[in-house]
Amino acid sequence: MASDWLGSIVSINCGDSLGVYQGRVSAVDQVSQTISLTRPFHNGVKCLVPEVTFRAGDITELKILEIPASGDSQPCGDPQQTELGLPGIGCQVGINQNGTGRLLKKSTSSSAPQNIPKRAEMKTQDVAISPQQACSKSYVDRHMESLNQSRSFRRRHNSWSSSSRHPNQATPKKSGLKNGQMKNKDDECFGDDIEEIPDTDFDFEGNLALFDKAAVFEEIDTYERRSGTRSRGTPNERPARYRHDENILESEPIVYRRIMVPQNTNKEFCTDSGLVVPSVSYELHKKLVSVAEKHGLTLERRLEMTGVCASQMALTLLGGPNRLNPKNVHQRPTVALLCGPHVKGAQGISCGRHLANHDVHVILFLPNFVKMLESVTNELSLFSKTQGQQVSSLKDLPTSPVDLVINCLDCHENAFLRDQPWYKAAVDWANQNRAPVLSIDPPMCEAELGIDAKWSLALGLPLPLGERAGRVYLCDIGIPQQVFQEVGIDYRSPFGCKFVIPLHST
Repeated sequence: MASDWLGSIVSINCGDSLGVYQGRVSAVDQVSQTISLTRPFHNGVKCLVPEVTFRAGDITELKILEIPASGDSQPCGDPQQTELGLPGIGCQVGINQNGTGRLLKKSTSSSAPQNIPKRAEMKTQDVAISPQQACSKSYVDRHMESLNQSRSFRRRHNSWSSSSRHPNQATPKKSGLKNGQMKNKDDECFGDDIEEIPDTDFDFEGNLALFDKAAVFEEIDTYERRSGTRSRGTPNERPARYRHDENILESEPIVYRRIMVPQNTNKEFCTDSGLVVPSVSYELHKKLVSVAEKHGLTLERRLEMTGVCASQMALTLLGGPNRLNPKNVHQRPTVALLCGPHVKGAQGISCGRHLANHDVHVILFLPNFVKMLESVTNELSLFSKTQGQQVSSLKDLPTSPVDLVINCLDCHENAFLRDQPWYKAAVDWANQNRAPVLSIDPPMCEAELGIDAKWSLALGLPLPLGERAGRVYLCDIGIPQQVFQEVGIDYRSPFGCKFVIPLHST
C-alpha cells in the first residue's frame, strides 16, 4: 500500500515553525510513521540536502500535487512548476489531531484557463474520509476517473463555445515582436536555472569600499568648472544655506545690537539668533523695576510672571513631555525648593506652586520667622492649597539626591542672612545632595553665592553674573517698552516667540 505513493509529488505543511516543503516521495515507512522527499523545496527555495524525512507528528497538512501514471518512469518536473498550475492531478488531504482525515480540495487543469459559465461547471463536494481511505489506491483511482470525466466535459464545452461565438472573426494579433522573439525574450529573463543562483550573500561593504566618493565629487567639480555650468561666483564659492525660519529675501541688513543701555558694562550676552543682550548694574535694574511698578506692574504681577517662567524652565530641565507623561507615574520628579524670608523667596514659592500643579513632588524649605513679608505670606497661603510639602527644618529634607534643587536663599540687599545657622546648613545640604541647582535671580557678586548653580534665571535684563552662576537664561517679566525708554534704555525684545531664552557669553 505504501509503495503505491512512491514517485508522487506532494506538499507538506509543518506549521509556522518548520514551514512548507515540496518534493517527490522517495520512501514511506509505516512502522516508524515517516515519509521522505527527494529534491525537496522549502518555502519555495531549493534545499541544499538531496532528501528530507518527516515524522507523522510534525505534519499538519499534506497536499498531493501529482500522482505518476502506472509504468511512467519519466520525472514529472519540479514541484514548484506543479504548484504554479502545470498539467497534473492534485488532491489535498488534511490530517486532524484525532487521526481522521478530510479531503479538502481537488483541482486539475490540462489546458489554458477558459471562461466557463457557472451552470456548466461541475463542482466537487468535500467528502469526509479516513486516513486508510485517503491512502487507498482504489479510492485514488476512482477519484482520478471522476476528474478525467470532468476534464473531458470541459473540453467539449469549450470547443462548442469557441466555435459558436464568432466563426468569421479573426483572432487579433499583437503588434511588435513575433512569437519566436517573445519566447527568446522570456528565456533571457526567466530561463536561468535555479541551481545557478549563488549561495553566498552580496558583499555590500566590500563593494561600497570600492567607491571613492571624494574622487567622484572632485571629478564633478572639475567638469562643472570646465563646462561653465557654475555661473555664479568663483568655483570655490558655495551658496548660502538658510534655515526653515529664515527669510531668503532680505529687504534690509539685520541689526544684531537692538538693546542699548546708558551705562556700558564689561559683560555682554547673545541669544541663539545672534542678538546682543547687554548686562545692567543692580542699581539700573532696581530702577527699572521701580518705574514699572509705578506704571502698574505690581509686585504680585511680577511674582506670578516669574513663577510661571521659572516653573516652565524647571519642567523642561526635568525632562519635559518625556518625563511628565501620564504613563510615567512611577517617575514622578522631586524638587527641593530652598527659600529665604524676602522677595526672592516669594518668587521661589510661586514657582513651587506652579510645579506642584503640574504633578511634581515639591518640598519647600522655609525657616520659621516671627514676622515675614506680606508677599511671602500670600504665596505661602496659596502654596498650602497644593499637594506640596512645606518644612522648616533641614532634617525633614530628603537625604537621597533629588531631581532638582531651586535656590532662592540669596538676596541682593540682606547680606546678613548668610551668617545665619539655617542658611549655612541649607547650603551644606544642597552641596552634599549632588543634585543640579537652578538659581532664580542670583546676586552678581560671586562671593555672595553659597551654592554653585548649573543654571541661573535672570529677570528682564541680566546682571553681570560670573562663572559660578552657570548657564544664564533670561525670562520676560512683562515690562513694557516705554518703561525701558523712561530709564534710558533703547530696548527691542529679544524673546521672539518664547518667554525664556538661553544666553551665551560673548
